[in-house]
Amino acid sequence: MYDETVPFVFMGLDHTTSIIIFIILSFAIPYYAKNHLSEHQQHILGSVIGSLVAFAYLSWLVLEIIGGTYSAKLHLPFHLCRTANLLVLIVLVFRSYLAYEIVFFWGLTVIHAVITPDILQGFPHFHFIRYWLSHQLMIIGIFYATFVYDIRPRKESIYVSFVSLLLFLLITIPVNLALDSNYFWICGKPPVDTILDYFGPWPWYIIVSAVLALLHFYFFYYFITFVSNRISQKT
Repeated sequence: MYDETVPFVFMGLDHTTSIIIFIILSFAIPYYAKNHLSEHQQHILGSVIGSLVAFAYLSWLVLEIIGGTYSAKLHLPFHLCRTANLLVLIVLVFRSYLAYEIVFFWGLTVIHAVITPDILQGFPHFHFIRYWLSHQLMIIGIFYATFVYDIRPRKESIYVSFVSLLLFLLITIPVNLALDSNYFWICGKPPVDTILDYFGPWPWYIIVSAVLALLHFYFFYYFITFVSNRISQKT
């Protein structure tokens, strides 16, 4: 269905440019919205961002169905980033605090997927653009909710998000067994080089990933708390 002739090159021009754009927009969009938009306009922009993130997953799903290439083994929302894409939409449109608690930590943890993407196609391939929207723009959306909507995680949010992550893992295991699939990379590592390659063989990389995820959750909580306090002191 898709043109496979545009290869993705790790830290190639497409990759590094996408990271630079991501870093710039991570600061520029929240700053502009917070300082130059009305509350109503902020909500419109937030809803657009959330819709684009959800569109990144849903458009791919629709195209696979239309093209006759849909497979329950590949296209269900049982990869963490896909579910997070839908949660970001709920956060930015409905300002759901529970969805924010979960996706704040899930979404920021996938920063590793920005550095080591599990894609095969480069720009301007559909999958490259979709990946950017579903990962980089998702993180921008989390920053937007945090600094424009002024939603903040509690310390208890760490445990809410981590327990949700474990439940997601437990739900995905029987799905993989029933479908002979590999959602959430539970049954094996991605087919391309990623950070999981440094975490040992199966099943150790799953355990290492869970421990590191919890450590990341703590780091992101204290980092955002520090940044928020510094911003509050200046205003």
